[in-house]
Amino acid sequence: MTINLPEASRRSFLKSSTAAAAATTLLSGAASGMYAAQDSTIQLALVGCGGRGTGAAGNALSIDSGPIKLIAMADVFDKNLKASHENLSKTHESDGKLDVPEERRFIGFDGYKKAMDCLKPGDVVILTTPPAFRWVHYTYAIEKGLNVFMEKPVTVDGPTTRRMLALNDKAIAKDLKVAVGLMCRHCEARRELFDRIQNGEIGDITMMRAYRMAGPTGTAATGPKPEGASELLYQISRFHGFLWLSGGAVSDFLIHNIDESCWMKNAWPVSCKASGGRHYRGDSVDQNFDTYSMEYTFDDGTKLFVNGRTIPGCYQEFASYAHGTKGLGVISSASHWPSRARIYKGHKEDEANIAWQFPQPEKNNPYQDEWKHLIAAIRNNEKYNEVERGCMASIVTSMGRMAAHTGQEMTLEQMMNCEHEFAPDIEKLTMESMSPLQADGEGKYPIPMPGLEKNREYA
Repeated sequence: MTINLPEASRRSFLKSSTAAAAATTLLSGAASGMYAAQDSTIQLALVGCGGRGTGAAGNALSIDSGPIKLIAMADVFDKNLKASHENLSKTHESDGKLDVPEERRFIGFDGYKKAMDCLKPGDVVILTTPPAFRWVHYTYAIEKGLNVFMEKPVTVDGPTTRRMLALNDKAIAKDLKVAVGLMCRHCEARRELFDRIQNGEIGDITMMRAYRMAGPTGTAATGPKPEGASELLYQISRFHGFLWLSGGAVSDFLIHNIDESCWMKNAWPVSCKASGGRHYRGDSVDQNFDTYSMEYTFDDGTKLFVNGRTIPGCYQEFASYAHGTKGLGVISSASHWPSRARIYKGHKEDEANIAWQFPQPEKNNPYQDEWKHLIAAIRNNEKYNEVERGCMASIVTSMGRMAAHTGQEMTLEQMMNCEHEFAPDIEKLTMESMSPLQADGEGKYPIPMPGLEKNREYA
């Protein structure tokens, strides 16, 4: 499957249309109406029981729009599943929304199938494993006729992006409802800012910039594997450190800032050049750089500058901005939520220059609202599929990562058609398998070598 982006750019790939960008815009669908009837319980299965999976399940069970229940869980780590179940039990065991007995708790790489087999068509599976497994699990969900919530990123390289887009055609044909965890698109403040930017309140966008500069984050900095531990399971337990599993720090940490900026621009960039480096590594053996600086270019020449850093003791900022001919739009201020979206006359952030700001405090948590919108689409049998947008946000983020890791300017077409698949045959993994990524005799993993390895992110 080759994607010719220059031709496609005038259609769907480079244009982040309002319908695709405003994640809550739901079109009326023709009808299977699995949960349109009264008193129908939507059953859930959780595949991936880490912190994000537990949070997503908690958000789902907090929806007040008809009966809903978690009935199955799966992970490759028993301790994760136990901790997740214990955490969810504190809130939802007494309200009857958590019903996962021992026989519906599955450990192993085939656990996703067993968990989904507990559901009936029209129920919802929550896919919150590292993204390397997303296409594998989505394939089975489609076969089973299940609606899906999948965490971002949805892909980490070109081959899996093309695969996910092809798979999604099957989901659309079945009218499955599919949400992607880019929850900033469900934020009321950002949605109003988007409308105001599209209506010209900051003029024509001339430049955007985004920052996620913090200290050590997640498992991005990972030390040597303990003696005797499974290489495969160790890497999964430290998935931010390994490109095949997560796309590394860039894909997991920077995707929200990149996605929300592209949303405001209402387009996807066509190319990127970037730089980065490794600093103060100590005994860390992961594949990440500690700093990333990216310059994305859109089809009209507009730039998006993105800076990421995970070094302790440095200046920190977690925000995104859109500069226009009439003023400045603040997309996010200090985190994913609250956004504190606002518009300034001119480009100086001075209270006296505020032209508009979203009322504070912000009441609707977008992590919750993305579930409200998905469940409403299921119950009302409305068209709802965020996968193409999720794939585009993922591949655009990967384009910036690959530009930094290779030291080359990358185009979106090149990234989409890149043949380096980080984890071929991932669907065949078992608890006894070797990892797709092997350490050398010193316990170190292959790392990006900009300027030396120009066509792959690592050898």
